[in-house]
Formats: sequence, C-alpha cells, structure tokens
Amino acid sequence: MPKTILSVDDSASMRQMVRLALAGAGYEVTEACDGRDALAKAQATAVNMVLTDLNMPNMDGLSLIRELRKLPAYKGVPIVFLTTESEEGKRAEAKAAGATAWIVKPFKQDQLLGVVKKVLG
Repeated sequence: MPKTILSVDDSASMRQMVRLALAGAGYEVTEACDGRDALAKAQATAVNMVLTDLNMPNMDGLSLIRELRKLPAYKGVPIVFLTTESEEGKRAEAKAAGATAWIVKPFKQDQLLGVVKKVLG
C-alpha cells in the first residue's frame, strides 16, 4: 500500500509540481491550500508525512506543525518544510515546533524524493 503525503501550499502550481514528483515515485498525495485546510484533512484522514510551506494565509506552516503535534496520531509523523525561507532563526523555530526537515524552494525533484525516502524510511 503506497504511503500518503499531505502537500500543503497556497500556490496551486507548487502543489502541482510536488504532486507530479511524488506521484511519479509511487506516493499517494493529498493536497491542502493552507494550514487550516491541511489540519482539517489531517484530522479526517491519516497520512504518513506532511510537506508544508511556511508562509500561507489563514494558518502558516509553523502554526500547522504546532497544531498537528498536539494530536496523538501526529506525534511521530515526519513534517517537512518546503519553503523559500532559509533564515537560521526560522529553521530553529521550525525544529522547536516539531519539523523533521527543511527543503528550500526552488527544489530539485531528486532532492525532494531523497528527503521523502529518508524521513519515511
């Protein structure tokens, strides 16, 4: 059974690029347009990994991670940031909130798949 990844980004084109890369590698992809949408989808359906942008309307990626980590089902689920941000302070804040890894956009497909394989085992 394929692993399911929740892709969260307010950019439809970015979600499409992520979907193509992950689906091409055999993963199931669920998409959300912001943190609030992602939280609702994560509570409705279990996923094996969350891939989220940082800067989004309604609920940003850091708030999403904090909310997901409060849920027993998401204590050990890998959460990876996929963002244009590369500032060390933001990375430290994300790690403290419970982020597993960080990928800076624009990403290379090989880089994305390498991180996904590493964190999903």
